Amino acid sequence: MDKFMERAIELAAENVRDGGQPFGAVLMKNGYIVAEGVNELHKRFDVSAHAEMLAVRRAQKKMHTHVLPGYTMYASGEPCPMCLTAMQFAGIDKVYYCTSVEDAVEAGLGKSKEIYGDLKKPKEERSIKMVNLPLHEGKENPMKLWSGRS
Repeated sequence: MDKFMERAIELAAENVRDGGQPFGAVLMKNGYIVAEGVNELHKRFDVSAHAEMLAVRRAQKKMHTHVLPGYTMYASGEPCPMCLTAMQFAGIDKVYYCTSVEDAVEAGLGKSKEIYGDLKKPKEERSIKMVNLPLHEGKENPMKLWSGRS
């Protein structure tokens, strides 16, 4: 097994012993670990405190950037939709994972599979109702403000 994956699994196991969930992540570039993370939901009371998210945040802060092209994530478990989206926004090139979403369901951690399924549905059939409220005529449009920047 790859040394970075071994580290992600080691972090996940330590986190379980510490009262957390079985997820660890290692973000690397050019053969070096740049940042690590474990699920810290139980410590931070923050649903976004997933291993991959924390590793990405730490790397971005350390490198003073919000983009991470050329970086590779090693995750003990297949990333949830939130983590995958954050990695896509950051430009991470590759993700290796050990256990699948299906493995997580068997362990009693099935929310990721549920969300992946929900995202395949049309907006009007998803579990969270999304309602578009267009801007009123004459109101400043932040998107136009952004696209009009020089």
